Amino acid sequence: AGNRLLVYDTSDGTLIQPLKGHKDTVYCVAYAKDGKRFASGSADKSVIIWTSKLEGILKYTHNDSIQCVSYNPLTHQLASCSSSDFGLWSPEQKSVSKHKTSSKITCCSWTNDGQYLALGMFNGIVSIRNKNGEEKVKIERTGGASSPIWSICWNPSSRWGSFWSRADEQEESAHSYLEEIPGLKSRPGSRQEGEGHEEKDPSMHLNLDERNDILAVADWGQKLSFYQLSGKQIGKDRLLNFDPCCVSYFTKGEYILLGGSDKQVSLFTKDGVRLGTIGEQSSWVWTCKVKPDSNYVVIGCQDGTISFYQLIFSTVHGLYKDRYAYRDSMTDVIVQHLITEQKVRIKGRELVKKIAIYKNRLAIQMPEKILIYELYSDDSSDMYYRVKEKIVKKFECNLLVVCSDHIILCQEKRLQCLSFSGIKEREWLMESLIRYIKVIGGPPGREGLLVGLKNGQILKIFVDNVFAIVLLKQSTAVRCLDMSASRNKLAVVDENDTCLVYDIHTKELLFQEPNANSVAWNTQCEDMLCFSGGGYLNIKASNFPVHQQKLQGFVVGYNGSKIFCLHVFSMSAVEVPQSAPMYQYLERKMFKEAYQIACLGVTDTDWKELAMEALEGLEFETAKKAFTRVRDLRYLELISSIEERKKHGESNNELFLADVYAYQGKFHEAAKLYKKSGHEDLALEMYSDLRMFDYAKDFLGSGDPKDTKMLIKKQADWAKNINEPKAAVEMYLSAGEHMKAIEISGDHGWVDMLIEIARKLDKAEREPLSKCAFYFKKLDNPGYAAETYLKVGDLKALVHLHVETHRWEEAFALSEKHPEFKDDVYVPYAQWLAENDRFEEAQKAFHRAGRQSEAVRVLEQLTHNAVVESRFNDAAYYYWMLSMQCLDIAQENEQQKTEMLQKFHHFQHLAEVYHVYHSIQRYTEEPFSFHLPETLFNISRFLLHSLTKETPLGISKVNTLFALAKQSKALGAYKLARHAYDKLQGLQIPARFQKSIELGSLTIRSKPFHDSEELVPLCYRCSTNNPLLNNLGNVCINCRQPFVFSASSYEVLHLVEFYLEDGITDEEAVALIDLEAPRLNKRENKWQEIMTDNAQSLRLDDNTDIIEDDPFTAKLSFVQGGSEFVPVVVNRAVLQSMSRRDVLIKRWPRPLRWQYYRSLLPDASITMCPSCFQMFHTEDYELLVLQHNCCPFCRRRIDESNQ
Repeated sequence: AGNRLLVYDTSDGTLIQPLKGHKDTVYCVAYAKDGKRFASGSADKSVIIWTSKLEGILKYTHNDSIQCVSYNPLTHQLASCSSSDFGLWSPEQKSVSKHKTSSKITCCSWTNDGQYLALGMFNGIVSIRNKNGEEKVKIERTGGASSPIWSICWNPSSRWGSFWSRADEQEESAHSYLEEIPGLKSRPGSRQEGEGHEEKDPSMHLNLDERNDILAVADWGQKLSFYQLSGKQIGKDRLLNFDPCCVSYFTKGEYILLGGSDKQVSLFTKDGVRLGTIGEQSSWVWTCKVKPDSNYVVIGCQDGTISFYQLIFSTVHGLYKDRYAYRDSMTDVIVQHLITEQKVRIKGRELVKKIAIYKNRLAIQMPEKILIYELYSDDSSDMYYRVKEKIVKKFECNLLVVCSDHIILCQEKRLQCLSFSGIKEREWLMESLIRYIKVIGGPPGREGLLVGLKNGQILKIFVDNVFAIVLLKQSTAVRCLDMSASRNKLAVVDENDTCLVYDIHTKELLFQEPNANSVAWNTQCEDMLCFSGGGYLNIKASNFPVHQQKLQGFVVGYNGSKIFCLHVFSMSAVEVPQSAPMYQYLERKMFKEAYQIACLGVTDTDWKELAMEALEGLEFETAKKAFTRVRDLRYLELISSIEERKKHGESNNELFLADVYAYQGKFHEAAKLYKKSGHEDLALEMYSDLRMFDYAKDFLGSGDPKDTKMLIKKQADWAKNINEPKAAVEMYLSAGEHMKAIEISGDHGWVDMLIEIARKLDKAEREPLSKCAFYFKKLDNPGYAAETYLKVGDLKALVHLHVETHRWEEAFALSEKHPEFKDDVYVPYAQWLAENDRFEEAQKAFHRAGRQSEAVRVLEQLTHNAVVESRFNDAAYYYWMLSMQCLDIAQENEQQKTEMLQKFHHFQHLAEVYHVYHSIQRYTEEPFSFHLPETLFNISRFLLHSLTKETPLGISKVNTLFALAKQSKALGAYKLARHAYDKLQGLQIPARFQKSIELGSLTIRSKPFHDSEELVPLCYRCSTNNPLLNNLGNVCINCRQPFVFSASSYEVLHLVEFYLEDGITDEEAVALIDLEAPRLNKRENKWQEIMTDNAQSLRLDDNTDIIEDDPFTAKLSFVQGGSEFVPVVVNRAVLQSMSRRDVLIKRWPRPLRWQYYRSLLPDASITMCPSCFQMFHTEDYELLVLQHNCCPFCRRRIDESNQ
């Protein structure tokens, strides 16, 4: 205002202070973004910077008058432009950096990020500079110098939105928009209604990812243009029809203010679509600004008027059921589906004045026309609209309603019905102002409207009927109306905020509720309505008390469990659980109604509650539906079983209810009901199934002991199942269930418990006792098991126990007392021995058990193994044992006698052969020999004579001949040695003997061809010298008497075998031998005088026992030359004459006969083993016994008895 700056308070328009400092007219003023500084530029070529406290702090000058100043929005950098240059100053710099320009700068504007400065020139050029003043982009416009640029402004909305401060911080900056022109005329703030509303839905903003710097340029070619930062024009120039002097954006960049020579400020969208006028003035408008972050606009005019306006953007919207349409950005319509939350935008190029929506129709009124849209399809979720009709007429109306084929315009008291082609079909005139109108549906073309008037009248109008029907009249003005789903009830909100509900047919007021601003019936449930008011949402069902919950805004619809609520500018669907009304119905046992409410939407817990209540109320149909909803199969099964029972004629409701209670866990109530209905057994069963045994016992009281016992048993079963075995055992015992108690104790290894039970049990109770014993055995307590078996008297089990636990002594003792168990003891014993590799003992045990065949089998196997392993002394021993067993079998078994005797002789022979071969084998295999050469010589000869028929397994003829050859050569039996070497030539010789044998057969040829006389064996029967190699085997070649060999040195013993005459038994023979014939002992006189018929001689008696007249010697004679063997047979007289010490008897067991031998040299002592009857020189025998502590042949221990 002249050369002063005027600072005003916007709240009441008072002048705060005029600021002096400039010496000429002030042309421009600008606030910093944060409001802490402002700058002014004047015709006096100076720029002054002021603080918010209205103190000037800095002044600098240009060479020309200052045209415009502008603060960088991010920093306190100031751009000041004069006619010839522009300067950039910031507090950090000492000096101002100035840049020349080719033309006068009329206006300037910073981008919202403070990086670029746009300068508008008088010659029609826009220059975009960076922060340092360098030109980056130059925009040349078509008008050129004839269209000077008069105002430019960057759109402030962009992704750098975070820099905007809040409105309250901007309070002091508001003052900067007032300019003084002398003689301020105050003008009241005009109110322009119906200008639109700003949508705050973030999804509607421009895509922030693109850089959003858009420059609005207004020039005096009367055009408005938009450019990008790059200089590219957006869209076409928009013709204004006036000279623009000022252009200004709203803080968020959604609207533009434009003022100029048309003496008014116009509101445009950010795309340049004119929306309307803000305040007409009486002179040119030179400047207009928007207060940051608000809808306040200030205008400065040529005549010095400053006007301050508040813009009110009213809500333009429409709702039908779940579709809500509202205006966005003044020119667009957004249709929102409240259930699916889908939104669709219908873009327009004109101001939207009214919106109406109904079913598949949407009507949009613009200043010059009405557009009617329809949905593409009948799909309830379809959101695609297309234009159906256009009515190109200007209409003035307060309310707009659309139906299937008509639109209804409401102008104060008048209603007009127009077809879609714009022709007026009918008109209704009301008695009073129309306050509320709503389509309530109906057939297409005949829809009904509900109309509420200011005078309290409520009417129903049909589109095709010229007469309006008055539904009712109330004393207060109508604010909001709704009709229930079945059109039986009407809810009204009057101007006193009271919600009144009427019955349409009777006109009766059903109830009224205070504090209501809006009301809606539930479209799916006749008896429910909701109303909002006072920050609460109220839901009322039937005539029950109201249920309240907090909610801001107005209720505009109520569909199922969703309540549609409009708060400020946004519509939301609030999910309201219908629990409260449902419980209100449940309390009154109105199950079906409660179910209907639940269907609108309640929580799962509420469904369960409904199901339970219905079940307890025996309303099975509802319960079934509710349980199906929560997928509770247990209760569904219960219901179906009850329904089945009902079909079969059962009608005891108490019993049904008892079952229900039992299912719900109300067991005591269930038990009472069971008792009441006379089914105590069911109660007992229930308690015992639930393991509530104490309750069950209380329930039984002093009832039947049988029941009590049954209970205890069940309780014990349960204890066992839940792993309480101790308790279970005690309970089983108290119920007399010994077996189960024993089983549990046994399975858990409680020996003490088992002992206790076993000792308490009577011996007649065999089964539990046996079970106890079984567990004792299993738990490795054979002592207790034995005790238990003895108690029962089960000896067989006891024997088995001893056998299983390998307590053989006890087992043998038992088997001796009770021979019938002999098999049960010895057979396992033998098997056990065999398993423990004690085969010989095992074999004996089999033998003792009378299992001859097994004994033989074991032995045969042992023998075979011994032979295979070259343990020939063992093999000999086993063959001997085998032969003895064959003898035993022959004794016992008459049928097998012959066969077994044959085997006996065969095995005896083999035993002897292997016994002998053992020495040979050791001689050939080992480096040192333990035998004298004579013994080896005799052994090999004996062996060769024994092998005349066959060679048993494992015996090598090569080894035998080799030993014989070597020993013969050593002892001087060269002829025999030669014979042996010759024999060897015909055999397969092992490589290790090859050299030795070849050498031997060569060296033997250097020896004489005869045998040493000393080696020749003598037959003691016929005194014949026998050859060393005898084709007949081990018998005399003369008298055929078999030789008797010493079992150690294999020399021929001076024994002759004799046989008894028929009729003499072994016993008698022994008795006769034992009878010593009285003879004179002439031992003192060694010289004997012998008198014969023809000679008398004296002989020194070496053996007084052998007397010439010994009858036995006479028996030794035999027929010469006979090839048959004639045995020596003696009679009783001969037997009597024999001395006991000269006779050796092999006392074979039956069926063999004893064998008798007479020693012909009684002084040379011979010993016979009492078990295997092998003969030895006494001194040899004693030596062997000392070495081995047993007989070398049969291994009889010397400390054993002779049995």
